[in-house]
Amino acid sequence: MDLLLVQDLRVGFFIEERLAIAVRDVSFSVKRGEIFCIVGESGCGKTVTSLSILRLIPPNGRIIKGSILFKGKDLTKLSEEQMRNIRGKEISMIFQEPLTSLNPVFTIGSQITEAIMVHEDVTKKEATDRCVTLLKEVGIPEPEKRLHDYPHQLSGGQRQRVMIAIALACNPSLIIADEPTTALDVTVQAQILSLFKELQEKYKISLLYITHDLSVVAQIADRVCVMYSGIIVEEGDVEDIFYNPAHPYTKGLLESLPKRSYRKKKLKSIPGSVPDLLSRPEGCPFHPRCPLVKELCKEKIPDFKELKNGHRVRCNLLE
Repeated sequence: MDLLLVQDLRVGFFIEERLAIAVRDVSFSVKRGEIFCIVGESGCGKTVTSLSILRLIPPNGRIIKGSILFKGKDLTKLSEEQMRNIRGKEISMIFQEPLTSLNPVFTIGSQITEAIMVHEDVTKKEATDRCVTLLKEVGIPEPEKRLHDYPHQLSGGQRQRVMIAIALACNPSLIIADEPTTALDVTVQAQILSLFKELQEKYKISLLYITHDLSVVAQIADRVCVMYSGIIVEEGDVEDIFYNPAHPYTKGLLESLPKRSYRKKKLKSIPGSVPDLLSRPEGCPFHPRCPLVKELCKEKIPDFKELKNGHRVRCNLLE
């Protein structure tokens, strides 16, 4: 059953008095208790999509059309006060850089207890006790002492664990994690990913995980969608994406991953870069970089085609 259903989402930003479309007719669903990954290069619309779900896009942006159904309720039609009751309680978000997300002048204990007391009718002592339990669950040593620490006194990995504790504080149904391990070294990243998986299985939480790193997707995802220049180009189970990729962009991303066999070979890459919002090419946005481009690709944005159950691809080569 779908917990979150995004349909035909289109989001734009006013840049230099022009409306630039950052997300174009994006549709996907997140089922209860699953880990759904959105993957793609920087600038492809992943973060804008996640911020739109919580209605946190910057002032110069707007949701132009589409619906965002959470537990059957369209979040695009709710008031700001109604959204405040959902943010943190039913849907939590973990941002990329915890040092900028945590308030430097408050202890981590006060920031976690505040998240609890804003949404639940509990005493300060009850909130503090839950705070200690949460810090213990996310792997912070000596939680009774560390809740009096300030963010700058913690390592990067510990700060990210605090952000996970805040996200879990009110037992949400959905957690959105926007590249939460990007700033961490490889060892700590593996620990945080393992923690995500463990907590998701324990609490049966749905996780919408945003990343540019396919190695992360391989470790934790149940289903994956690949975004490019504001549109979804491929979606399917993690096995479909890794073993039967159908879109040239997905294939390019997978071929760009370092492999042992490349020890004496040059690492492959996708030439060019994601187009600017104000200068997108006509037709399929990937066609200037695509090794299999046809004339049709320069004229028409392809429709989604279903290859098999749940595996969908947007590519003119399938016509």
